[in-house]
Amino acid sequence: MQQPPPYAPQGGAPPPAAMVSKVEMTISCEGLRDADVFSKSDPICVVYNLEGNKRREIGRTERIDDNLNPKFQKQVIVDYHFEEVQKLAFHVFDIDDNNNDVSKADFLGKCECTLGQIVSSSNFKRPLDYLGRNFGSISIQAQEQGGMQKSVAMTLKGVKLDKKDWFGKSDPFLEFHRQLLDGSYALAHRTEFIKNTLNPNWKPMKINTRRLCNNNPDTVIRVECFDWNSNGSHDLIGEFFTTLAELEQANAGKTFPLVHPKKKSKRGYRHSGEIVVETLTVAREYSFLEYIQGGCELNFVVGIDFTGSNGDPRDPSSLHYLGGTTPNQYTQAINAVGNVIQDYDSDQLYPAFGFGARLPPTWQVSHQFSLNGNPSEPDCHGIQGILGAYQQCINSVQLYGPTNASPIVGNVAKMAREALHQQQAKDYYILLLITDGILTDMDQTIHMIIEASELPMSIIIVGVGNADFSDMERLDADDALLSIGNRKAKRDIVQFVPFRDFKNVPSHKLASAVLEELPDQLAGYYNTNRLHPIHE
Repeated sequence: MQQPPPYAPQGGAPPPAAMVSKVEMTISCEGLRDADVFSKSDPICVVYNLEGNKRREIGRTERIDDNLNPKFQKQVIVDYHFEEVQKLAFHVFDIDDNNNDVSKADFLGKCECTLGQIVSSSNFKRPLDYLGRNFGSISIQAQEQGGMQKSVAMTLKGVKLDKKDWFGKSDPFLEFHRQLLDGSYALAHRTEFIKNTLNPNWKPMKINTRRLCNNNPDTVIRVECFDWNSNGSHDLIGEFFTTLAELEQANAGKTFPLVHPKKKSKRGYRHSGEIVVETLTVAREYSFLEYIQGGCELNFVVGIDFTGSNGDPRDPSSLHYLGGTTPNQYTQAINAVGNVIQDYDSDQLYPAFGFGARLPPTWQVSHQFSLNGNPSEPDCHGIQGILGAYQQCINSVQLYGPTNASPIVGNVAKMAREALHQQQAKDYYILLLITDGILTDMDQTIHMIIEASELPMSIIIVGVGNADFSDMERLDADDALLSIGNRKAKRDIVQFVPFRDFKNVPSHKLASAVLEELPDQLAGYYNTNRLHPIHE
């Protein structure tokens, strides 16, 4: 293929360009109020984003004349962020002027909801509120924009790469960049670097085609090979250009010469090594939203640390103190995460457990007990049900220890394993574990997490208080998959954050931090196991 103009890479690489999901909303109404005397209402629907006491218009439909049951053709498009509670308001007006000025229009009714409620419902329909009365209804259908997604799974190796280090060979890694409309490039994927070799074999990789080439098989892809340096000033070994169409047609063993743009004009220069495609397949890749709209539900489970290091709950300095004007950190974490996830669980029943307390009447230490006091039915109804059970529990148990989390992790893994037998993308489990210190049973918990990495579940850990949580970062395997001994996790399922980093910011910032990886974890699990959305 024809090579684009030469490009001189900068030292160090930018982070991958964010890919935002966009949702198209199709709106219809039934039984609208008739605000016109000699004809029927001429409705239009205006959609607002609600943030606190402020509202911002994000789109509107067309106006339809003389119709009390309008089916609007013009869709309203909104950016979708799973990790946020996106509050929306749908206001329906009767417009009588050609300027579509709603400030002069008759109000017909409104509906307020979250985007999460819409996308998780196969048929979202709500009454329209008109001055405190239900008057007509509104239906909203959501569809992810962008069409069918695919992923490219490939295994690459390098052969006879240039030597870049004085006292060794090279530490090579690859970067894939997609070309944008203005001719610039955005980073799509970066491999791991391999120490001290000129013939690297990189781990198998999977890249979504939306990120790799914006779903266009003819989009130019630039592949660069660098020698890694600890100071971030990585040295370019060489680059080549290709397209997804060319890669798909390539047979196993196809080679791409790496050319350094500053060396190619030199006499006798051929290349700086070669990249060999060992395996490459392109497969259908379902998105998080496709699984949610296909019938997958998020099952929320909470585990709370009741160890003595939290402090006496009667003392205002205790992390479990309930008498302050500001909710304690446990309550804030449950609210922040639960308020997002509740839109994706239809029955609103959430198992909630505690660990590390002595329980009446025997006052034996328990490493897993139901907050509601019912071991056979640990479900709480709604987020408020969890908080109510927590508040009642804190006044009836004795904080003790040690901080053992593995029993709760193992219990949720058991629930997820039962879902695995369904052989459907139906139930995905999310454990929110809140603790004030380092786990006493760290090794056992790691073993449990490694087992859970093969199951439909993710774990969110929030560290409350001022303890040193450096060891907990090990569980959040962003750089390398969690391992212990000769056992290694199949995938990264843990997200850990210390609450103190979000103590003085709005609660949605905490939710965003702990939930941002969950959509990819869910979709990655089901795609890897070739489980399609139930209602595809």
